[in-house]
Amino acid sequence: MTVIDQFRLVGKRAFITGGSRGFGRAIALAMAEAGADIAINGRDPDALARTADEIRERGRTVWTFAGDIAQPAICEDLCNRVLAEAGPIDILVNNVGGRNLDIAIEDTDLDTWQKFIDLNLTHCFLATKIIGGAMLKRGKGRVINIASISGLIANRGIGGRHYETAKAALIHFTRATAADWAPRGVTVNAICPGLFMTEPNIAWAEKHPEVIETFVRAVPMGRTGEPHEIAPLAVYLASPASSYVTGAAFVIDGGYTLW
Repeated sequence: MTVIDQFRLVGKRAFITGGSRGFGRAIALAMAEAGADIAINGRDPDALARTADEIRERGRTVWTFAGDIAQPAICEDLCNRVLAEAGPIDILVNNVGGRNLDIAIEDTDLDTWQKFIDLNLTHCFLATKIIGGAMLKRGKGRVINIASISGLIANRGIGGRHYETAKAALIHFTRATAADWAPRGVTVNAICPGLFMTEPNIAWAEKHPEVIETFVRAVPMGRTGEPHEIAPLAVYLASPASSYVTGAAFVIDGGYTLW
């Protein structure tokens, strides 16, 4: 097997939450180009259909599952459907997440807190339990959690600390699960992006340009990331090339956390 062959995903099936846009779309297309068949989830049927067409253009089979996976009951049902309709799944990418609200801790009500913990953490637990649990029975698989550098630092000039809290928990959930599952053939790793110009962050830039400008000034590379720049790392973690990697949290932030 050549080095390039170790990055191929031919014969594999991946399920990517939030796979119709942003990071999820970029990862789905990259994994399709590497040879995997793809199942994607999203809330917008039109966006799902567009991304599905792009996957088919790459010669791969695709399944779409519309629904708000941040809601625990929907997440459980949807993951079971994925296994029944698109399984077996070899690669799980827990990608859904977001801050969405700029709100101070003292002004955050419990319902809001729980909603965002479910969005950024609970759905990852449930999908890992259900989809990853099926991998354990087969003795092989890859779980990739899209965390954030916000799980390592507190961001400047913005509220919504539910986000930092959930992402920090997701990083440690990754480590703990990796430790439990390493002897059973399933690797679990996390990717911790910095500021990438996904659709939500483009919206933030329009509403709060000073937050984005402050962040970019602190990036040694002097720019934000683009969603396609995260995809090769996800392919690596899904592929045989990463066979001895588990429990890792890979920072990809243009150097922001160096200072």
